[in-house]
Amino acid sequence: MNLSHIVKLKTKSKKRVGQGHGSGRGKTAGRGTKGQKARNKVAIYFEGGALPLTKRLPFLRGKGRNPSLQKKPFVVNVQALNIFPKGAVVTTESLVEQGIVQLEPTRQKGVKILGDGALTVALTVKVPVSKGAAEKIIKAGGTVEEK
Repeated sequence: MNLSHIVKLKTKSKKRVGQGHGSGRGKTAGRGTKGQKARNKVAIYFEGGALPLTKRLPFLRGKGRNPSLQKKPFVVNVQALNIFPKGAVVTTESLVEQGIVQLEPTRQKGVKILGDGALTVALTVKVPVSKGAAEKIIKAGGTVEEK
């Protein structure tokens, strides 16, 4: 069991504040009294006018200094390919049609198949694969055709 795969059974309703004394959140609406945070919204990173942490730290220099701009492919494990029928051709478009990946992230970053899990169907794969994934695809009776 994995906590990230648990289905939500219940959703919390929004707190209705400022609805009178009987609600328990009347008058100051749970904000205490006076002060900047009681009167308006303050950014979560705001440090009371002091020099922010992001500006106190030195610049990161050298290679790989901007990881947000580095493109890493969208990862799909071999076990997800068991959805396809026998002898099917696996391309980026077919992965989108089956609902395994989304169109926009794959168009920007690409797709790569990794070798986690077992494959029981013989497929022709036309997307980049890892060595472990290639072995499992060939073992299942399929072929790997990289560009």
